[in-house]
Amino acid sequence: MRRRIGTHIGRGLLSLAMTVVLLGSAVTSVDAKAFRWSFQGDALTMDPYHNNETMTLDFLSNIYEGLVRRGKSMEIEPALATEWTTRAPDTWRFKLRPGVKFHDGTPFTADDVIFSLERAKSEASDVKPFVQGIKTIRKIDDVTIDIVTDGPRPILLNSIVRWYILPKSWFEKHNTVKVHKLGTAETNYAALHANGTGPFMLKSRQPDVQTVLVQNPQWWDKAEHNITEAIFRPIKADATRVAGLLSAELDMMYPVPLQDITRVSRTTGVKVMQSPEVRTIFLGLDVSRDQLLYSSVKGANPFKDRRVRLAFYQAIDIKAIHEKVMFGASRPTALLIGPGITGFDVKLDQRFPYDVEASKRLLAEAGYPNGFEVTFDCPNDRYVNDEAICQAVTAMLARVGVKVRLNAQTKAKHFQKIRAKDTSFYLLGWTPASLDMHETFSYIVTTGSEWNIGGYSNPKVDELLGRIAVEINANNRQALISEAMKLTKEDIPQLPLHQQTLAWGAKSNVDLVQLADNSFALRWVRVK
Repeated sequence: MRRRIGTHIGRGLLSLAMTVVLLGSAVTSVDAKAFRWSFQGDALTMDPYHNNETMTLDFLSNIYEGLVRRGKSMEIEPALATEWTTRAPDTWRFKLRPGVKFHDGTPFTADDVIFSLERAKSEASDVKPFVQGIKTIRKIDDVTIDIVTDGPRPILLNSIVRWYILPKSWFEKHNTVKVHKLGTAETNYAALHANGTGPFMLKSRQPDVQTVLVQNPQWWDKAEHNITEAIFRPIKADATRVAGLLSAELDMMYPVPLQDITRVSRTTGVKVMQSPEVRTIFLGLDVSRDQLLYSSVKGANPFKDRRVRLAFYQAIDIKAIHEKVMFGASRPTALLIGPGITGFDVKLDQRFPYDVEASKRLLAEAGYPNGFEVTFDCPNDRYVNDEAICQAVTAMLARVGVKVRLNAQTKAKHFQKIRAKDTSFYLLGWTPASLDMHETFSYIVTTGSEWNIGGYSNPKVDELLGRIAVEINANNRQALISEAMKLTKEDIPQLPLHQQTLAWGAKSNVDLVQLADNSFALRWVRVK
C-alpha cells in the first residue's frame, strides 16, 4: 500500500545553485532588518537532545530542523524530508531533501539521520519519547531511508516534529556524541555551540545574557522573513520587558504580563496578540517515596494516600486563580490535556469541587487533622504568572492547615531540581509537540519516565498507552485514551490547573505568526 501524507511535497526540489540565487536576493534585499526580541527566561542549552523544554526546543527550531515541521496552521509539512510513504504497517520510506548543507558546509545525508536516532535514544537524551517506537533506520541510499517501527505508529509524523537532525561528523569532531546528563554540572561543546540546517546560524551565545543569530544564506527553503540578524535577550522582570517594548529597544517580547495587556495594546506603535495555548499547567506530587524529602512528616509519605491528594485538589480555588491571578486569561481544566490536543474528552473535563471543609475532613481521615509542612518548588520565569499561581496555592492550602514553604526560582534551577527528582511538591506545564495525548502521558504518567517526577505508576495505564501507540482505528483509539485519562483523573497523581492564554507584544511594523503551542519562528518574521 502506498500512501502520500502531508502537503507541499514538491517544495524545495530546486537545485542547490538555483536555491542560493533565490535566497541571495532575499539576503541582500534593501528591506533586510535586524530583529530584537525577549522572553522571560533563556533557552537552557544549544543541544537539542539535552532538555525537552518547549522554549528551548522552540528557540533551537531556528537553527536545527527535523524531517518534518509545522506550518502556519499547525499542519505537518516537509522539511528535511520531501515526501514519505508507508510501505508496510511498520515501515515508512522517507525521501530526504537533496543538496541541503549544515551551517559548516557539510552535506546532509542519511547517515546524519541514523546518527540522530542513536543519539536521541541514548541514556541521557531527554527526547527519547519523540522517537519512541522507532526500532531502526535502514539506509537505502544517501537520500532515502526506511524508518522501521515496532508496529503501526499512526502518529509517527506528529511525534518527530521536534526531533531535530544533527550533523554526525560535527558531533564526533567535537566529542559531543554523548548527551550530557540533566540535573548535573556535566556539559559539552554542543551546549554552547550549534550546527544545523535551519534558516539561522548561531553567531554568539552568552547564557542568560544574549544570544545572536544570523541568517543562513544557503538555507534550502525560500525565506519569508527579512531578518539578517536576530538578537535574543532573556528578561525576567515583567516591567523591564514591557519597558523595552514600549521604548522600541525590543521589536517583540513575550509573554505580555496579563495586568499590562490593556496598557500595552493602547500604546501607539505597539500591538498585543492573544490566543489560547494548548499547554496545561499542573501541580505534581511525590507519590512514590516512603518518606517525602521536604516535609514535616517523618517515616511516611502523605501523598501516597489518595485522600491527601484529593484534599489538596479540593483546597484549590481554581475560579479565584482564573479571575484574580490569571485575569481571566486561562481555561480551568480537570485533565492533563485540553482542547486542541488529540484525545481530549470534554466529558471527563469536570473538576472535583472546590470545598475547604471537605479538604479538612479528608486530611483528618488520613491522619493529618492539623495538616503538615511541605516545600513547594515553583519556577518564577517560565509560565504566565507562575510564581503568583504558586503564592495563591500556598495561601489556599494554608486554609486547610497545610504549611507550604514556597521555593520559587529561575526555570534553569527549577528544572534541574525537579528533573533530579529532588522535590516533594512542584509546579510544571506541558505542551506535547505532537499535539497528541500519547506524548503527554508518555512523558509525565508512564512508569519510569524521566518527567514522571512524582514516580506515579499504574500498570493498567501503561498497558493502555502501549495499545494507544499502535491503534489505527480512530474510534478505538479514543476509547483507549478516555479510559487511561479516567484512571489517572481518579488516581490524582497530578493536580491539573488550567491551560494558559498566549499574549505577545510587538511593534506595529512587525509581522508575526502566533501558534497554539507558543512556538515563535523567526522564519516568518518581517520587519516593515
